Amino acid sequence: MSDTKRREELLKGLDAKFKAVDRDAEPFLEGLQHAKLLTYWDYIQTDVLLNLQTQRTVFPDELVFITYHQINELLFKLILWEIQQLAEMKELTGLVFQEKLSRASRYFDMLTTSFTIMKDGMDPKQYEQFRHTLTPASGFQSVQYRYIELASTELINLIDLRFRSTIDRNTPYEYAFEHMYWQAAGKDFKTGKKSILLKNFEDQYKNDLLDFMGAYNTKNIWTRFKSLTEEERQNKTLLDAMRHYDRTVNITWVMAHYNTAKFYIEGQGKTAEATGGSDWQKYMHPKYQKRIFFPELWTDKEIENWGVDA
Repeated sequence: MSDTKRREELLKGLDAKFKAVDRDAEPFLEGLQHAKLLTYWDYIQTDVLLNLQTQRTVFPDELVFITYHQINELLFKLILWEIQQLAEMKELTGLVFQEKLSRASRYFDMLTTSFTIMKDGMDPKQYEQFRHTLTPASGFQSVQYRYIELASTELINLIDLRFRSTIDRNTPYEYAFEHMYWQAAGKDFKTGKKSILLKNFEDQYKNDLLDFMGAYNTKNIWTRFKSLTEEERQNKTLLDAMRHYDRTVNITWVMAHYNTAKFYIEGQGKTAEATGGSDWQKYMHPKYQKRIFFPELWTDKEIENWGVDA
């Protein structure tokens, strides 16, 4: 096709595009004559991105800590983007399901291996000094991670193990929220008293989380998996992908986080609290809460030993 013919085809396509929305293409074409050419730094918003790291102390390695956590949040965003597509696809096939799930798993694989950036990339003495400036903030307060959990599984699998028998599909979301496993990081269940860590988090995000619970109650990963055909649900490659995602998120990544926290919090031969003041060991270690997205895909023995050998 000649260049002239190609231009004519492109112009016809643009005309059709703008006619479909009842607009004339000519003003848009005229505007292109005056538009600036796109640059990498404008498209990626490089200057904005590189100015989002605001240190609260004078210690150089605090920059590592801030930047690393921002990278985590960007990867969480990508994971949620894949899950959202999987959740909302009208005609979902096993092949597409596996592709989206594998993408999310690769991001978590990256998150897991990246913990060496913090573990080996910060001076423990510097961290011991600047960590107190972060109080009462904590990685616990990442709402995107809570969204990932809620979008991955049935709500019952995220309830504190001690209270699961009191909750079913008819339980109000408010009651379920008050008994999520992560409440154990900042709540005395006997008195109902909550730490400032938990109060701040709920003040900021509780309503959003309740809305998200409702939205994903019928379109989380496990629910969408059950909507596939029997043949697709029995596909070994897909089942392996499901198990890999479950183990990666709830054991491998969690333990990489746990061991890094342990290295910095207790690495100097002393026991200390996390920055948010949480009972971080029992909150984080998978063997205590047995966070499992797809328990139906694991044997009773595997569930019993969940996280024990991690």
